[in-house]
Amino acid sequence: MSGSLPRPVRWGTVSSSAASRPGPIADVAPLSLCAREPHVPADRLVAEMVPPPRFDAVRFGTYIPDPNQPSQTEAVRVLEGFAAGLDGKPGGDSGRRRLFGFGKAQKKAPSGPRGVYLDGGYGVGKTHLLASLWHATPAEPALKAFGTFVELTNLVGALGFQQTVKTLSGHRLLCIDEFELDDPGDTVLVSTLLGRLVEAGVALAATSNTLPGKLGEGRFAAADFLREIQGLSEHFRALRIDGEDYRHRGLPEAPPPYSDDVVTRVAHATEGASLDAFPDLLDHLARVHPSRYGALTDGLGAVCLTGVRPVPDQSTALRLVVLADRLYDREVPVLASGLPFDQLFSEEMLKGGYRKKYFRAISRLTALARDAKKLADTV
Repeated sequence: MSGSLPRPVRWGTVSSSAASRPGPIADVAPLSLCAREPHVPADRLVAEMVPPPRFDAVRFGTYIPDPNQPSQTEAVRVLEGFAAGLDGKPGGDSGRRRLFGFGKAQKKAPSGPRGVYLDGGYGVGKTHLLASLWHATPAEPALKAFGTFVELTNLVGALGFQQTVKTLSGHRLLCIDEFELDDPGDTVLVSTLLGRLVEAGVALAATSNTLPGKLGEGRFAAADFLREIQGLSEHFRALRIDGEDYRHRGLPEAPPPYSDDVVTRVAHATEGASLDAFPDLLDHLARVHPSRYGALTDGLGAVCLTGVRPVPDQSTALRLVVLADRLYDREVPVLASGLPFDQLFSEEMLKGGYRKKYFRAISRLTALARDAKKLADTV
């Protein structure tokens, strides 16, 4: 990625390219996630706020609008203009231009939109467009940040509110993927943070999270987003993006779980693979701050888990959601024995306030399990 920043915390037992070329080799001792306790400096947590590897190469030009969905073409046009208006630094004259009016520089910050909100169903390419905006914005990577809503709340937890404001206030752009409204406390926290950043001249862009496989059902729309961000609605222009869920067109079903023996043999035959008992991993996640889950998975060629079973409580489930996001971002295949991933969360959890998170985790772990099938086929 042009201008990308290196991700810290490399593990000496794994080659730096292992994650990009997992495959069977002579018997090797597998790694263990439970043996890792990464410590990432605070400044590197911010430096890592860039689009995930799977979105390294996306650009507006690689987003192919559906000719039957004019809102997709319009979204690209508006976002390209949005990016072009983000020259200069926060607080500078060029940075105070009205983002959608493209007028002359003003002595005072405009009262119009300082951000854009991408409103659409699951799988219409919102994250692709958000990452394209990050890439297209004419600013150094250190002056723009990209992260999920959960990563942003974890950053506040790691740095503290005031330090997070101070650190991000020097940015030109903050992109928030999968803005979540299922936790009132977190929503108020992030709304307050965004208010402070807007005052500092930081431009904002956000997408909503959605219920996987339920296009148009369970999705919060622009009105919900603008209502919940408490006083910030005037700073956002909502862009509706219609379309079908391209990720679910003709995809094969997830493979069933494997035996403990197969999972263990794959772990010993795959460079950079980890091998852990699922219950032990859940216990370990409670001892590592979620802001460090990215470092926890750094350099992995595959994750092998034995004895997958339902998560015992909501706190554990929410930590697993974060781990699933980080594995998905890094395209790390997951091979498991025990129960299939669609049985991780209880029926009560899947009907509760955090159901969108849980459905997203199931969808992403299922995709990674599908990716891991080729590893099992070689042993």
